[in-house]
Amino acid sequence: MSLDVSSPGILFPGQGAQTPGMGVWMCENHSLANDLFEQAGEILGYDLKQLCADGPAEKLNETVYSQPALFVAGVAAGQVFSELHGDVAAKIQATAGLSLGEYTAVCFAGGLSFEDGLRLVQKRGEAMQACADAVESGMSSVLGLKLDQLTAVCDECRQEGEVLQPANLLCPGNIAVSGHLSALARLEPVALEAGAMKVVPLSVAGAFHTPLMQDAVGKLTEALASVEIQPTRIPVYSNVDAAPHSDPAEIRELLAKQVVNPVLWEASISRLLADGVNGFLEAGTGRVLRGTIKRIARKTPTDGFGDAP
Repeated sequence: MSLDVSSPGILFPGQGAQTPGMGVWMCENHSLANDLFEQAGEILGYDLKQLCADGPAEKLNETVYSQPALFVAGVAAGQVFSELHGDVAAKIQATAGLSLGEYTAVCFAGGLSFEDGLRLVQKRGEAMQACADAVESGMSSVLGLKLDQLTAVCDECRQEGEVLQPANLLCPGNIAVSGHLSALARLEPVALEAGAMKVVPLSVAGAFHTPLMQDAVGKLTEALASVEIQPTRIPVYSNVDAAPHSDPAEIRELLAKQVVNPVLWEASISRLLADGVNGFLEAGTGRVLRGTIKRIARKTPTDGFGDAP
């Protein structure tokens, strides 16, 4: 553990970070993590621990499975880290999560119980999968363009009745767009002509964080209304407005809005830094979020916890 800063923040990854083998190190070495994965299997009705350990990747990548998997891995990482490194955990000032990871962040901050959070995430995955199944849509990552340039590219590629818009504003030069597959099919040549370095189709089920997910909002709103959300002990920075929140009513509203609104990740990290956070721990699996920090604020210390050391 090398994150020696006075005011750390903790970050939780979203869809795309999942990979077979995730959670194995924690379950083999920490009974707390193993117990959480076992409990999750009972709640979900399938063996999540085995799916995370062995895949297959095609199944783990499905929205209905990847979202619970990342949530449980993130919660387990946060709890095991707090148990092992209580001195650092006690200094954590704030939390944020990328898309799905925001639910993990709310749970870590004490706003949701593990059980309620997992059931919400399961319903979120099912609702978003249903929206994705209803229309041919997807996402692509565009490298090397600024937001105004990419917005103009989307405007050029989009035809009447189609959706195509920036969806994940991750870091300078890395923005994901979401929309109809017909519009995404026109994206690469136009983006490259505008100066993009690369266009990479993403392995997701549909056009997340756009109006094409609107039907999921009602289902999520209903699910969120059925669970108790507590005031959080540290602020959770929302993807929707890049601002800190601890009030249950605000968190409930923002979590519902999140699936149709762009993810303001770069703005969230910038706000966290402006508010005094001076280092970040990425908890769960993968290194995606640490990569964005290096593009947003290169000298900010980062570390990770959850995968094998």
